[in-house]
Amino acid sequence: MARRFVVEADGGSRGNPGPAGYGAVVLDPETGETLAEAAEYIGPATNNVAEYKGLIAGLRAVRALDPEAEVEVRMDSKLVVEQMSGRWKVKHPGMRPLAAEARGIFPPAQVSYEWIPRERNKHADRLANEAMDAGKRGEQWRPTAGVAPSADGAVEASAEAAAPAVAPPGWAAPADLGAPATFVLLRHGETALTPEKRFSGTGGSDPELSPVGRRQAELVAAALAARGTIQAVVSSPLRRCVGTAEAVAARLGLDVHIEEGLRETDFGAWEGLTFAEVRERHPDDLQAWLASSKAAPTGGGESFAAVARRVAVTRDQLVARYAGLTVLLVTHVTPIKTLVRLALGAPPEALFRMEISAASLSALAYYADGNASLRLLNDTTHLR
Repeated sequence: MARRFVVEADGGSRGNPGPAGYGAVVLDPETGETLAEAAEYIGPATNNVAEYKGLIAGLRAVRALDPEAEVEVRMDSKLVVEQMSGRWKVKHPGMRPLAAEARGIFPPAQVSYEWIPRERNKHADRLANEAMDAGKRGEQWRPTAGVAPSADGAVEASAEAAAPAVAPPGWAAPADLGAPATFVLLRHGETALTPEKRFSGTGGSDPELSPVGRRQAELVAAALAARGTIQAVVSSPLRRCVGTAEAVAARLGLDVHIEEGLRETDFGAWEGLTFAEVRERHPDDLQAWLASSKAAPTGGGESFAAVARRVAVTRDQLVARYAGLTVLLVTHVTPIKTLVRLALGAPPEALFRMEISAASLSALAYYADGNASLRLLNDTTHLR
């Protein structure tokens, strides 16, 4: 007879979206004994994202104990329970990869879902808040309770071993996390606007690569072909990125997949202007933009906060789609800086502390436990 476990999971966000974390606990259904705990601060996210990540962590913790187990999931999120039970559709594009990931941990027949009132989910709620508190201190949450043996004595691990491992800083990751989704981030080659340092976003003239930019694309294509690690090519829809991506993909024998979420910021009325011209024409708006990630450029442009939300959703979708693969993302300055900032847990003002050169390469690895590692930043050696 299959062993049975109860998972209680929760997630929260202080701002929705805002600083978020999740908690999950695995219980013995007969004794109520705690067998494993998992919690993590995940940075800026919505309540729903945090709740799904709590569910995923709980299911993974059970799988570490017994992949053949039957699982009863209890959550106070009506949305997650109804969607995972199949009674409600997963309509939000940012939730679909998370729901798919949760469904893939166990065969559906092994998992059931029950909604419970919030007061009956206090353990998981406490863990989620502990994780958010730890994140506020710049720390990772650590389990404190041990794991008691099961009735047959088969489980003798600590709670830390049963819970999803936390990837350590640096190059290495625990072997049991499997191969990460690795994003090689390529900024497009130069356009006519690049050397003049003019704002060039989504709402502008959509310039093509200049002759210099086309040469840069060929150089980076040769360098990536020599490495032989790229398994897919994904590009922003803007022409400078598509042109760069096509040069690389042709060299690698791959297709180019267009991803709208990788487009550059819409700079509104600043499109095509230099920084000095913007400062002369829109001094107050520029000062506000420099002071706050929530401020948008003049004329209905896109704030960096809005870009971060868009890029985070796109990142999650791509991580789920390309789990374990090495993928080239051909995109722009702001999306690359944003992906790096989010991976490092750095504040919004970090965007102004990075340089991303035309046709430069950066790299991020995303592990199964949700952690990320920065492996390369602004490499231009292939252009020399």
